[in-house]
Amino acid sequence: MDENKESLWSRMKKLLGKLKRIDTGEVAAKAADLTIDTITLSMSTVLKAFGSVLLILALTGLIFSCIFAYYVKSCLTSTLDISLEDYQLSESSTIWYTDPTGGWKELVTLTGTEKRIWVDYDKIPWYMEKALVAIEDKRFYEHKGVDWYRTAGAFVEMFARMSDTYGGSTITQQLIKNLTGKNEVTVQRKLAEIFGALELEKKYDKREIIEWYLNAVYFGEGCWGVQTAAQTYFGKDVSELSLAECAAIVGITNKPTQYDPFYDLSANKERQETILHEMYEQNFIDYAQYRAAVEEELNFVYRENTVYTQNIYTYYEEVVIADVTEDLMQQKGISKEAARHLVYNGGYQIFCCLDETIQSYIDNIYQNIDNIPQTYGTDKQLQSAIVVMDPYTGEIKGLSGGVGQKTQNFPLNRATGSQRPPGSAIKPISAYGPAVELLGLTPTTLVNDSSDMYLSGTSWYPHNDSWENYGIVTIYDALTLSLNTVAAQIVDKLGPETSYNFLRERLGVTSLVPDDASYAPMALGQLTNGITVREMAQAYSAFVNDGIFTYSRTYTRITDSNGNIVIDNTPRTIVAFKPNTAYVMTYMMQNAVESGTGSAAYLGSVPVAGKTGTSGENKDRWFVGCTPYYVAAVWTGYDIPETINVWNNPAARIWHDVMIRVHNGLQYRTFNWPYIGGDSYLFGDLHAAYAAQIAEEEAALAAQAEANG
Repeated sequence: MDENKESLWSRMKKLLGKLKRIDTGEVAAKAADLTIDTITLSMSTVLKAFGSVLLILALTGLIFSCIFAYYVKSCLTSTLDISLEDYQLSESSTIWYTDPTGGWKELVTLTGTEKRIWVDYDKIPWYMEKALVAIEDKRFYEHKGVDWYRTAGAFVEMFARMSDTYGGSTITQQLIKNLTGKNEVTVQRKLAEIFGALELEKKYDKREIIEWYLNAVYFGEGCWGVQTAAQTYFGKDVSELSLAECAAIVGITNKPTQYDPFYDLSANKERQETILHEMYEQNFIDYAQYRAAVEEELNFVYRENTVYTQNIYTYYEEVVIADVTEDLMQQKGISKEAARHLVYNGGYQIFCCLDETIQSYIDNIYQNIDNIPQTYGTDKQLQSAIVVMDPYTGEIKGLSGGVGQKTQNFPLNRATGSQRPPGSAIKPISAYGPAVELLGLTPTTLVNDSSDMYLSGTSWYPHNDSWENYGIVTIYDALTLSLNTVAAQIVDKLGPETSYNFLRERLGVTSLVPDDASYAPMALGQLTNGITVREMAQAYSAFVNDGIFTYSRTYTRITDSNGNIVIDNTPRTIVAFKPNTAYVMTYMMQNAVESGTGSAAYLGSVPVAGKTGTSGENKDRWFVGCTPYYVAAVWTGYDIPETINVWNNPAARIWHDVMIRVHNGLQYRTFNWPYIGGDSYLFGDLHAAYAAQIAEEEAALAAQAEANG
């Protein structure tokens, strides 16, 4: 044991001896080298990691930038088609129609109702421009359409508070906003406005931007542009306005109602002085000019609107104007107000689809209330609307939106602007037509008209208008008799959603809402909002044209004053039905006219296929009918719905009175003859039951005959 201790101690002394011989500096150096190596390695690792992060961020940013650039190009800038020259034009547009000889004849020259007089840049006072720049966009002359300092602040404000009150829009951006009419507080709208402004200033200089802005902006009191504002507020030409008057007018644009001097003189004065002070601060005017303008007494002279001899447009002309306005809005991505300005003042030549002769027949009936079926039990005038359409081209040949003489522009147009429940007139397009197309129904398909039937998808089940049931009947007879029970069973087999989607996707019915995808709306026409007369006419067009649905149109093309095509409104079609489906439907609907509820529409000189419709409590009466030449839809009722007390169906009678004139002298035609197909037993083995019923009846008759000798 002692020997072991001695040996250990000997070894320890030798180790200490070696340690004494090691230079402390060498130890320090080696320690330092080790530390440096460690730090270098650590730094290298950190730098590599940091570099990787930077690379990832750079790649992510690049990818995001590419996606963002594509989004801007495809989703934002492509929807904005603004040519400022369009808004400078003051040439009236003209609507043309084809006369009976085939030549184009002027229908009407359009005149705008808004107060707007274009004024060129060199007639706008220098003070007017500087007042605008001082208060709205102080860096207007330096930026390229976007003031990035203000834009950054605006985005922070919008994201933080979801508020658009901070502003940030330049004059160029505001011009775009005025022309497009897009004021919603969204990032997309802001981005579209920003990139639109950048593009606009690539095409136009600052003088042009100022000129168009001051002619496009609203200045209250129905005034568009500084010229009409100058005349309205000061009774003088814009070129005659003083510095003080320019500032007062510019002040109105921010909030036209609040700063209208005829509404609040003190608010306008306060705003004017703010603008003048900004002009002074930005060195547009000196102190003497500033004080003089502040102290100048403003003599507002309200001038009543000029009394124009207003041209009263026809219902047809107004629908053309509305259609062209809507199409320009979509094509150019502009506001309704901007599009209407183009329609009235763009020098457009609009070639419409009007048939003067057909329209005259409509007017002879509709403008003379003695020709409208008389009702009883009320002192209200029965109203009506009609649309006559060529089912092969989609051209609306004539229409009326109300009865009696039209005495004002753009009143309620009941043919296109009013939605009413169609009742049973919807059955051919929501139930029978889709069922023939999708389920293979034929006119000889049998169905049980019984009050004891149950539907698979609902506990609801209707009764027939007569409160009678006819037992086992054919589809042919069910449509003729307008049996609600059968329509409900058909919709049950189709599924209400199928009927709903068929109307929307194949027959152009846009008035529907999701709640209409149900039994009563699809089977009986009790729609949430209703349907327009125009939609009903165009939906039935597919039955005449071998199953091809064609969207209705009131014009074929628009050209500018130089003859260049602005819009080529070619027919838009959908294959709604197979030809045989269309044949089957016209075949069955002819019987509905000749032997059913639509007998009042029978013409005799040409076959008619159609369907009546009556909404709940007899508040709406319809007839939609086809001939081999035309489709026409007629609605009758009251603007405030109430029960119609009248003999027969007034819509069918009006349809007859118009269409008998329309077809007078036309060569006799028939609908394309159907390939009907064989029997169908879609609703169960009703054929055997039907055969048994017939056999039983025959046996009873035979027994009775035998008993009678």
